[in-house]
Amino acid sequence: MMVSESSSTVPTKEQIHRAPKVLLHDHLDGGLRPATIVELARETGYDALPATDADELEVWFRESADSGSLERYLETFTHTVGVMQTRDALFRVAAECAEDLAADGVVYAEVRYAPEQHLLGGLTLEQVVEAVDEGFREGERRARAAGNRIRVGALLTAMRHAARALEIAELANRYRDLSGPGVVGFDIAGAEAGHPPTRHLDAFEYLKRENNHFTIHAGEAFGLPSIWQALQWCGADRLGHGVRIIDDIQVAADGSVKLGRLAAYVRDKRIPLELCPSSNLQTGAAPSYAEHPIGLLRRLHFRATVNTDNRLMSGTSMSREFEHLVSTFDYTLDDMQWFTVNAMKSAFIPFDERLAMINDVVKPGYAALKSEWLFQDAPG
Repeated sequence: MMVSESSSTVPTKEQIHRAPKVLLHDHLDGGLRPATIVELARETGYDALPATDADELEVWFRESADSGSLERYLETFTHTVGVMQTRDALFRVAAECAEDLAADGVVYAEVRYAPEQHLLGGLTLEQVVEAVDEGFREGERRARAAGNRIRVGALLTAMRHAARALEIAELANRYRDLSGPGVVGFDIAGAEAGHPPTRHLDAFEYLKRENNHFTIHAGEAFGLPSIWQALQWCGADRLGHGVRIIDDIQVAADGSVKLGRLAAYVRDKRIPLELCPSSNLQTGAAPSYAEHPIGLLRRLHFRATVNTDNRLMSGTSMSREFEHLVSTFDYTLDDMQWFTVNAMKSAFIPFDERLAMINDVVKPGYAALKSEWLFQDAPG
């Protein structure tokens, strides 16, 4: 009698690419195509690029992000944001983002950006949001024409070192009912140290009164106090990164595990963690894939999700993130489905839509992949 190895077999690279994936943490200004940056710089008169050859520029972005220098890492965003100051540029970048994600097997994505960073060319906040939304819808249409399916929602981000969080929260609320997923929520981003989320309590209180969703970048570089404030003071629905929750988990020499009160609360309340493994390695939040907390968090059944953060700077995609995890932890298609269902459960679109994506797209997609062993050619 033949026993199915479908669920316990490590997926191939090609299967990982075809598997339906869900992405909750991806920055629009961190995922541009290098060739697009070069072309937009030429069209908009931006003359500060470190290289004008697309291949050389791609290498520069990756090396700068890997350099260990915060200044050089932040400079990479100066250049991407620098070419995203016109309506046409924002439309193009958003459309290509949706296309690229769909081509990688992503079926649902929430992509974040900070409208306040795209005003240097004279656009209003409203014009920025509308241009990006139109770009996402165009990207969805192009993806369908290419035989791929994706839905893309936007998260409007406020910079935590600035003082516009309430204004951006109000903007997110006004645009929450656009066609398609539209603007599905709010976020704050930027350096955690010295800029606690509690500085923006007025924005979070407003969003809660308006029954709107928000995530907070917390627990990437700063640690447990940032996570605690994001949850217990601000009321975040999800944690952007949240990887430092590992600091509240003790693993004994015999392998037994003890959760501190904050870690237990995060697990018990099923608070989603938007984990970004490759990015975490670059920022020093984890020393290697093997030592990344995602392995333990998955074993302990936290609501862990897999994300890209900045695809250009990390030279990554959702498929590459899963390739690293499969290679490191011997994850199977069942593990991939677990992470994907976690992400879809945690999305900011309505419950019935999340359920339909899980039952009609995600689970059937993985079932088809897991059944392929039945149709392999017999050995000759």
